[in-house]
Amino acid sequence: MDAADVVGALTRSGVSRGDLVALTVGPMSGLGVATVEGSWSFVGADLCRAVQVAEDVLRPRWVVWSNETAVHLVRAGVRVATAWDVSAVHRLVFGGWAADPAQVWALAHGLALEAVPALTPPGLFSSPDDEGGDTGAPVRPDGYLRPEWAAGVWQGTPEGLACWAALAVSVAARQRARLDAVGDRAVVTARCESGAELLCAEMTVDGLPMDRAAAEEIIAGFVGPRPKTDAEAAASRSGRDAEVLRWAGPGVDIDLRSTTQVKALLGRLGVEVADTRAWRLRAVQDRHRVVPALLAWRKAERMATTYGYAWLDEHLGPDGRLRGTWTGCDGAAGRMTATAGLHNMPAELRPAVMAEPGQVFVRADLGQVEPRVLAAVSGDEALARATLGNDLYAPVAAQLAVDRATAKVAVLGAMYGQTTGHGAQALRRLALAYPTAMAYLDQAARAAEAGQDLRTRGGRLVRMGPANAGGNGLLEARAAAARGRYGRNALIQGAAAELFKTWAVTVRARIEPLGARIVLCLHDELLVQAPTGQRDEVAQLLSKCLDEAVHHWAPGTPVRFVADVSVVRRWSDAKIVASSVQADFAP
Repeated sequence: MDAADVVGALTRSGVSRGDLVALTVGPMSGLGVATVEGSWSFVGADLCRAVQVAEDVLRPRWVVWSNETAVHLVRAGVRVATAWDVSAVHRLVFGGWAADPAQVWALAHGLALEAVPALTPPGLFSSPDDEGGDTGAPVRPDGYLRPEWAAGVWQGTPEGLACWAALAVSVAARQRARLDAVGDRAVVTARCESGAELLCAEMTVDGLPMDRAAAEEIIAGFVGPRPKTDAEAAASRSGRDAEVLRWAGPGVDIDLRSTTQVKALLGRLGVEVADTRAWRLRAVQDRHRVVPALLAWRKAERMATTYGYAWLDEHLGPDGRLRGTWTGCDGAAGRMTATAGLHNMPAELRPAVMAEPGQVFVRADLGQVEPRVLAAVSGDEALARATLGNDLYAPVAAQLAVDRATAKVAVLGAMYGQTTGHGAQALRRLALAYPTAMAYLDQAARAAEAGQDLRTRGGRLVRMGPANAGGNGLLEARAAAARGRYGRNALIQGAAAELFKTWAVTVRARIEPLGARIVLCLHDELLVQAPTGQRDEVAQLLSKCLDEAVHHWAPGTPVRFVADVSVVRRWSDAKIVASSVQADFAP
């Protein structure tokens, strides 16, 4: 069978642009396709090409169980425009990270998670038939998905591929109905989350351009040349330790990798600290020479153990692309994340992230996004007026009659639940100057303290966990306070993540005709690789796409969002080049 068979089946079924069409991919060049009208299976060569033809001709919204299908397509050279990712939508509706097919099916059908059947081998005196019903059917008589199907038995036959696709369409329909009940923004968020998973699949396959020679030179600057033997590696490790221990006094030999021993050593040297976190050590580094030596050692140790030569060998391919697995949701408030250290790469390694020949990086970073998001989601008119300038904190400082640094601490403290210390007095003034925004945060905190789950503006469920009314009073009070701090920030961070992903998927769609692609999404930052000749157009598009994203995310908001955009060869240059492009949205 070929592309014409796939397109013909969908056309005869009446599929048009934006209609839901489920897609499953088998390991032996098989496809399962389904709509609400029926399902089909296709077996033959180059069927992924058939998906591309169907995409170009019909432009459906592809329903997939997870972005594993999208990864398979991208590896086959196929990139689709839109999707309905069942796992991503499940995480949006029900919160958390777990989204295996058995759990997705159960919650979509209102079934108890505790009774989801597990895949176990037949007992000595029982068989799968004892559960009742046909073991070849995907759904058991009690309504649960049969564990064999959840584990992948559907991949074995053409009929299984078609049936698995039909199940995906049915789950998507149930998810859509539930989203309608969640709120008017939830369906838009679901589509955006699904688009973000397509982007994640592409970044997983494409990788991040990196100069191996530059990376090895940077690593060598911290830990020395690549060791040829285990003995050389051990000697290098001992040498790094010695640079710290020489300040500890004669005869001192401790394990620097033990926080307990390090804290005890510091105490003996007159440096008392509550713990040995880096930020706490930086605050006391002028008290003894061992502290700056310890901070330098930590950087080198992290480079050696996490981002060293072994890391390069494992994740940097011969094509000069660093690869990890990307996902559109971290299981909490909904931020994008990745493996292989792509989300935590030390700043010292950024000079090694370099655009390929004939290409440049166009980097864009949302400016002061969380307080601007707070203004938008809370509807605080006074705070919205503060967003009209490039620097939100300057007008806030003027309103509170404090310096800019104090105003920034107060605003961030309000969102992160810091009510004491520097900026606490200004924090109290915030409640008077911006009562609607502060009330929004306080309401979220109170609900979270009581153990009530929250939902972001876009409809994502943020789980809080029940309050332990019968437990230890002091411990529960501390737990409630922690939930409150998390809850007030989760609503802002979650909404910011929704805006960012709306922006990212818009950029993905608009830059494709220019031969440019997103290669990194880091918190509020996009890194796009573009042909040198398209650099200016891509830079302008990033700003225009922010306008478009804000319009979809918060129609009519008076809040102004800005993005710093720069064109660079190396990622590290982005902070050096003065930004000259900013994106505005005026309703």
